[in-house]
Amino acid sequence: MLKKLLTALFSTVLVFSLPTPLLAQETQAKPEKEQVKKKDRWEGYVTRVSKDKSTLTVRKSGSTVTRTVSWDIFTQWTSQEHGSKKVNDIDASQVKEEDRVICLGTYGKDGVLHATLISKRLTPR
Repeated sequence: MLKKLLTALFSTVLVFSLPTPLLAQETQAKPEKEQVKKKDRWEGYVTRVSKDKSTLTVRKSGSTVTRTVSWDIFTQWTSQEHGSKKVNDIDASQVKEEDRVICLGTYGKDGVLHATLISKRLTPR
């Protein structure tokens, strides 16, 4: 009787302990597979445009904090009115000082946002 009880207990422990490491591996693997790189964002008003260096200096709304945003030939330029679903394609020459922009991209080690998208907002100030 004691032998049967110990065998049943050992079998139960063995059955429930085998899937645990497999589940742990699966749980750890999911975040790496599902991990998506979120783009960095900076928005505000353009204070300086340097076409020679392909950069914008953007001041955050309601603040004096500024960031440099760089662009290249792969940067997408758009304009959009607040609340509108219609997005217009534009080029860099259509963004001027005092325009409100939203910039998406990634920050480099130099602290500059390398933009993949620059969206000019068409709402009044």
